[in-house]
Amino acid sequence: MTTIRLRRAVLGGATALLLAACGDEKQDVFTPEGDRARSINDLQVPVFIVAGLVGVGVAVAMTIVIVKGRRRYKDDTDDPTQLEGNFKLEIAWTIAPAVLLFVIAVFTVSTLLRLDDNEAGAAELDGMEITVYGHQWWWSYEYDFDADGEPEVITANELVIPAGVPVTLNVSSRDVIHSFWVPALNGTIDAVPGRTHAIVFEADEPGEFDGQCKEYCGLSHANMKMRVVALSMNEFQTWLEQQQQTAPMLEEGDDGFEGQQLFVDRCSTCHQVNGLTNADGDEILVEGRAAVVSRYAPNLTHLMSRETFAGSLFDLYDPETGEFNRAQMEAWVRNPTAEKPMYATPPEGELPRGMPDLGLTEEEIDQMVDYLVTLGPVPPSPEGPEPVTDEAGS
Repeated sequence: MTTIRLRRAVLGGATALLLAACGDEKQDVFTPEGDRARSINDLQVPVFIVAGLVGVGVAVAMTIVIVKGRRRYKDDTDDPTQLEGNFKLEIAWTIAPAVLLFVIAVFTVSTLLRLDDNEAGAAELDGMEITVYGHQWWWSYEYDFDADGEPEVITANELVIPAGVPVTLNVSSRDVIHSFWVPALNGTIDAVPGRTHAIVFEADEPGEFDGQCKEYCGLSHANMKMRVVALSMNEFQTWLEQQQQTAPMLEEGDDGFEGQQLFVDRCSTCHQVNGLTNADGDEILVEGRAAVVSRYAPNLTHLMSRETFAGSLFDLYDPETGEFNRAQMEAWVRNPTAEKPMYATPPEGELPRGMPDLGLTEEEIDQMVDYLVTLGPVPPSPEGPEPVTDEAGS
């Protein structure tokens, strides 16, 4: 029986290690794509090598002791030679680990002090602040150019930064504790309600870098992803200009007009679309009060300029063809909680967390998606051609 349990334990441990090794290659901690991530990697690789050598040495020593020193069945020989009181040996195995840990501590503290330097380093970004907010279960990004506390650009799911430039992020949370982690660009930083923690991201070259919330934050923690898109400085400046444009109001007869009216009636309580007006011609403003209703929801003014949606869980465009992923968007609008676990209908007295099922008909779903594809241009792509939309969004 003991043998069976031992085999099960070994099999379970091996399976756990195998599953732990499975993951998105874009979240590989050993593939740094920025200066600060490289500093972390330069520290962790030698530490892992030393730890591995120590582990192998201990395992070999234990094996030798077990094999040579074990008492065999019905063996009447004396006990093995005891090492207790061997002053030189005891001093050696006390001092050696202490010296090793001291050396590691020196390099660790040096790396931490370097990572604690949160100054951005580009004249083009002078005065710009990017604030990152964690929500259940997505991320929002606010770009403030003049540091007056009023962001000029508010977007979600994808953080867009210029390549080759250190960018300071001020990370906080609007509900529970989250943790912002994009391993290719830097270590992790906690997003805590009521506090702001600064971290610097820098990408060597244009590209896309995926991340994951690293602090358990509720039902859909595993689905709370993020993506950093690094663009050339010129592309970044163009992106900023585009993001400050308001969405055009559609007129009757325009593609998506029925969906726009439906959006105003059913979605504008939580989602902001800059430039969208009500029947009286007044702009519908949600930012700043949506927490009362839904603990905030993503700003959708330039939805189609992103590559992901629903907390970066789904691709907005097909990775192979670049076509708009209409089927997935329709599935999301049809029944969000079936696509991503959320507390959309919480117990009485609690606020909802996540997008609720709006109970739309199939015709209304088509109308809604027809409107959504009018929101913003296709995203700038650091790798390959730009994606294209389907006929409804072209």
